[in-house]
Amino acid sequence: MSKPYSESCDQNKDHILPIISPLLSSSKNVLEIGSGTGQHAIYFAENMPQLIWHTSDCLDYHAGINSWLSESGVNNIEKPFELNVSTSKWPSFDVDAVFTANSVHIMSDQDVVNLIEGVGGLLKSKGSFIIYGPFNYNGEYTSESNQRFDQWLKQRDALAREKEEAYSAAWVFIKDSNERFNNDYVSHKANINPKYKSICKRYLKAAAKANKFIAICKAYESREGILRTLNANIRKLQ
Repeated sequence: MSKPYSESCDQNKDHILPIISPLLSSSKNVLEIGSGTGQHAIYFAENMPQLIWHTSDCLDYHAGINSWLSESGVNNIEKPFELNVSTSKWPSFDVDAVFTANSVHIMSDQDVVNLIEGVGGLLKSKGSFIIYGPFNYNGEYTSESNQRFDQWLKQRDALAREKEEAYSAAWVFIKDSNERFNNDYVSHKANINPKYKSICKRYLKAAAKANKFIAICKAYESREGILRTLNANIRKLQ
């Protein structure tokens, strides 16, 4: 397979290294959350050979990370393990520091809470939690690209909420049955029972909203699947 590539990793690695190197000078085990392509892991592990760099991400990224690792020849990097900050069981090994780049700003609010709680339970006393990303200072963006990206994220989140509301509205049609409802079934119910007519209209409206979201992202079996796919596309753009 061809290796995934993140241009932003090449652009920011030389800026990040001199900042994190002193912070990790006395560390041994570093966990990277959201390793993405694995490019950061290789570069930082190669330039800080005293570290054991542990990679992690959702399963969708493991093939790409392993592809980079197998060609790197760097021997102080561990292969990725699955870590979704909200659904995975957190690891139990000793960690001196946790690093994550370009991840927090594309997480939901609850994911961020879960991230902080998970890291807090994992780190040793006086361990370091290092976050790289497009932070605002005094309420101001540090670049026009960050401002555009923030607007894009807000539009994405609004669409996610719209999808969630659509399925919440549609739930009224399945709460009393184990059957999987669809437009034809609801229309049939409306024809044989007048009280279902208004419900049918609500359902079709909800379904239309849901389909609008589904058209953008095929991985619609769960909200987590949708956001994971969108987040993957976001990372490719960074």
